[in-house]
Amino acid sequence: MTTSTILVDSPASGVRRITLNRPDKLNAMTVELVQGLHDALSDVAGDPSCRVVVLTGAGRGFCSGLDLNGYGSLEKDTGRGNVQRGFSVQQHIAGLIPRLRSLPQPVIAAVNGPAAGGGFALVLGSDIRIAAASARFNAAFVRIGLSACDIGTSWLLPRLVGAGRAHELMLTGRIIDAVEAARIGLVLEVVPDEALDDRVLQEAALILKNTPMGVHMTKEVMWSSLEIPGQQAAIDLENRTQVLVSQTRDHPEALRAFLERREPRYTDG
Repeated sequence: MTTSTILVDSPASGVRRITLNRPDKLNAMTVELVQGLHDALSDVAGDPSCRVVVLTGAGRGFCSGLDLNGYGSLEKDTGRGNVQRGFSVQQHIAGLIPRLRSLPQPVIAAVNGPAAGGGFALVLGSDIRIAAASARFNAAFVRIGLSACDIGTSWLLPRLVGAGRAHELMLTGRIIDAVEAARIGLVLEVVPDEALDDRVLQEAALILKNTPMGVHMTKEVMWSSLEIPGQQAAIDLENRTQVLVSQTRDHPEALRAFLERREPRYTDG
């Protein structure tokens, strides 16, 4: 699926790259862009040939957050009150985060420049984050008179960088560069801008060496375990998942490939 605001391509076998495509506006969010991203994520979720998703931005930025010149309105909200329309827009944007989490495929955020506000939230909602040297991050909501607790940020950021750092970043809204982001654990690593695409595809290739079901269940259980209050509940979930995945045809193929020192041939069966 490709629209004027969302581009989808396949830079490598098994990989879909979703590109936010409003480069003249630093890929700021409008109703068209957000709906296009919802649609693109739905498409890849149902595509068994897609094993890894890369999320990035066109031009010199990842996503600068909400378009302050106007987000637009949803067709279904015509004639509704201000509160109802505002709440509907809020849900439309925030719904991207659970959508990313529910994808069977891991999402790698290739952060190629500024990621602010809603763009920052998309980075946090991805499974792996790799930044170009030009990347910049901030919880911009608080800088425009709103709460920094928006689009899942209040839940995601403390789990990535710790509560103390998250409080400071969200209360100040200050901009941090890629080096600081890597130091505090917000991103996996920083690479030169021109190396970002290759590095992200290297990471995707490592994921593709593993079985589709094994990767899917790893992502699902990792996210679920962040919401489980006790260790035993997490272990119980892990136990059931291991038994489930061990019954796939890809499991013995992975074992044979490992022992025979060859590339596996997975069928997602």
